[in-house]
Amino acid sequence: MGYSGARGGLEAILAAEDLVRRKRDHAPAPWSSTEQITTRFRLAVDRVMGEAGLYDEPTAADAFRQAEGDTLEASHLLRAQRSTLPRLAVSEPVDPGEMTVIRRIVPAFREPDGPQLLGRTSDYTGRLLERPDGPPEPAQEDARTGNAERTEEQRSPRRFMDLLRKMELLAEGRTADDPEPHDITRKPARPPADRSAVLAAMARAESGALVALWYRSILGPDGDVHEITLGELRHGRLPLRVRHPHTGNPVTVGEFRVTEAEAIEDLDGADEDRTRFDIGYGLCFGQNERKAIAMANLDIANRRFGRSGPLEQLLLLTIDGLDSGGFLEHLKLPHYVTFRSMVERKQAMRAAAEAGEDPPARAAGPAGKDCR
Repeated sequence: MGYSGARGGLEAILAAEDLVRRKRDHAPAPWSSTEQITTRFRLAVDRVMGEAGLYDEPTAADAFRQAEGDTLEASHLLRAQRSTLPRLAVSEPVDPGEMTVIRRIVPAFREPDGPQLLGRTSDYTGRLLERPDGPPEPAQEDARTGNAERTEEQRSPRRFMDLLRKMELLAEGRTADDPEPHDITRKPARPPADRSAVLAAMARAESGALVALWYRSILGPDGDVHEITLGELRHGRLPLRVRHPHTGNPVTVGEFRVTEAEAIEDLDGADEDRTRFDIGYGLCFGQNERKAIAMANLDIANRRFGRSGPLEQLLLLTIDGLDSGGFLEHLKLPHYVTFRSMVERKQAMRAAAEAGEDPPARAAGPAGKDCR
């Protein structure tokens, strides 16, 4: 959106864009290649892919570089890029149980089926800033660094939810007549919505907004206080399958990384089965554990309290970073027409008050729309 109403506005915009490019692409520091960004800023790249809804690490890295590290702007660039791509096929449904696990923790159980795989994490490291003078020495891959080879069984451990189901402690939420997943990229979801639509909205949500909404839900300002236990958290690779155009058979064409979380809540409502637990689910692109955990917690909260309060509406309408961030960013565009009308209205009200007259009625209509 240009500053078309101001004289010389186009020249100023072009100069501002040129300044960004010169400072970004011709800085004294070495050029950050796509490979450097994907390996050294992997969590930021994963976050951009998740919020944009497009899994492609090199493209996300290029967007991250162009946005100068602004993950929301990078997600905007990536989602705009996605809109130009043809939709060649629809992937087949995949069972998360097929995941080749890279990282797996089960906080709710001391000795779960299969190993606890801490993987690549700084969760247990003291938050002390390191100021290295140069790149560190190459790491030695051995069992002590956690890089030892795992067996296929260890990389595909039994799910913790299956253990709860075997103990008959799980309230089954699946039904044989589940509707087809809601594609929010083609049809916006509005309350009341299917569970798939709410999960899809959370998977593409701005991570910070989702965590803030989860924290608000946990604190219970709406009176819906509930206690959550993290059952299992996984990060791993899933196969990507499509139908062969000639044979019609499923064909694996690649892999993609996801983070999956399952949260447990004690059912204690008057009309709930108090002998069982409810399970909340979260899954998103890449390694973004905060988002997946918040998703799983909010999945439970929305199913229990979303229809009786504002939670479902907040999840569907306010957590998309491009929507909320874009509306905020538009405040930087010219609003002098709107503000001039506000000034004139104040002056008219003052003049009417000084003359002892009734103030003029305010004209109906939305404010702040002159630049959109």
